[in-house]
Amino acid sequence: MTAPTPPMARHRSQPQPPESEWEPERLSSGPWRLIIGAGTVFVVLAAVGIGLGAIRSSREPSPGVAVPMATASAADPDRGSARAGSTGQPVDPATSAAPSRGDGAKPAITAAEAKRVHDRFQRELSAAQLKLDHKAVDALEHGLALEMTKASFETARLRKSEVPAGIWPGTKVWVPRRTAEAGEWFVAAMHEPGVARVTDLMVRTGKGWRLAVSTADTRDPAPDLPAIAVDPEGYATSLDEFTSGLRGTPKQIALAHLRSLERATEDGRFAEGPWTSTAVKLWQRERAQLREAGWKLELSYRLTGQVRALRTTDGGALVWYSARSTEVRTAERPGTTVTLKGPAAVRTGNRSFARTASATYGRMYLAHVPPIGSAEPIRVMGDWTDVLESHGT
Repeated sequence: MTAPTPPMARHRSQPQPPESEWEPERLSSGPWRLIIGAGTVFVVLAAVGIGLGAIRSSREPSPGVAVPMATASAADPDRGSARAGSTGQPVDPATSAAPSRGDGAKPAITAAEAKRVHDRFQRELSAAQLKLDHKAVDALEHGLALEMTKASFETARLRKSEVPAGIWPGTKVWVPRRTAEAGEWFVAAMHEPGVARVTDLMVRTGKGWRLAVSTADTRDPAPDLPAIAVDPEGYATSLDEFTSGLRGTPKQIALAHLRSLERATEDGRFAEGPWTSTAVKLWQRERAQLREAGWKLELSYRLTGQVRALRTTDGGALVWYSARSTEVRTAERPGTTVTLKGPAAVRTGNRSFARTASATYGRMYLAHVPPIGSAEPIRVMGDWTDVLESHGT
C-alpha cells in the first residue's frame, strides 16, 4: 500500500514550471511589468531556473517492488574500466570494459547490500528533511549534493516552510565492477508514473556510503532509461571519464553540455529538451530582455566532482555529472532594477537591485551518450538544481 500523500512531496528542488512561467513578468504592452514610482521605472525580471527539480515522492514503498538488477547471490561487483584510446573506433561493450591496472578485485558490497544501503539512505534523508537537520544529512550525502541539500534547508528556513519528505518506491539497483579510478559506487533508479523518474548515485567514502549525485525527470511520461549492460554475473560496467568508443568521452560530453548552457548556444549533438535547447533559448531570451533594459547577463557553468558512467546495452553510456553555475546581472545604465525569483529571491529577501543581481546554483545531470557511429543524439535525461546563494546591490 502507498500512503495517500501529495505526489510532489520529498523534492530536491523547485519543479520546473511551464515554459510561459519562466519568462520575466510582463504586460501586454511590453516584455516587462513596468512599475512607475517616484520618477523611477522598475523592471521586474525573473531569475531563470533551468532544469527540472529532482523530486522525491513521499509515498511508502510497496512490498516486493524493490528488485536489484544484480542478483543478491552474485559475487559483489568489481568495475571494469575502458581507458580512453586514440583510435576513435567503436568499442565492443564486451571488450571495452576489461579490467586494467589491477582492477577487478571483489568490491565491498553485494547487490542486496546496496539495496539495503539505499533504503536506509531514503529513510534517514526523509527524517532529516522533516527536521531540516543539517547534522543528520552530513552522514548521508557528500560534496556538492550535501551543499545543495543544506542550501535547500536554509531556503526553507527563510521561507518558514517545510521540506517535503518521503520514500520513493520500486528501487532498482545496478552495482558496477570496481575500477581504480572510480572506487566503489552504485546507482539506484526509481520511477513513480506520472510523478518522476529518479536516479541516485551512491559512493563509498572514508566515512561510509554517501549520495554523490541525484537526478529526476518529471516529464510525463518520463522516457525510459536505456538498458544498462550487465555481465553474466549481473554486474554493470563502470566507464571512466576518458572512455572512447562513444560520441565523445563522458567528460567531453559533460563539458560540451555545460559549454552550450554557458554560451547560450545550442549544440547540435544533443537532442532537444528542457536541459538543452529549451534552456539555451530561455537564456537567449533573458539576455535580450536584460540588454533592452540596460543590463548585462554573464553565465558561468563549471564542472565539479567526478564524471561517472555505466555502459548501456546499445554500446553507449549513461553519464552522471555535476556543475556550479553562476548568473551575474549587471546594470550598464541607471533607471531600472532587477528582482530575482524563486529560491534566489528568498535568499535576497525579495529585494530589487539597481546595480548587480547574481545567483549561484548547484546542478546535476544524467545523459545518455550513444556509441560512436550512431545517428542517435545525446539525450540529457534528468537534473537536480538548487540555489546555493544569491546576492545583489
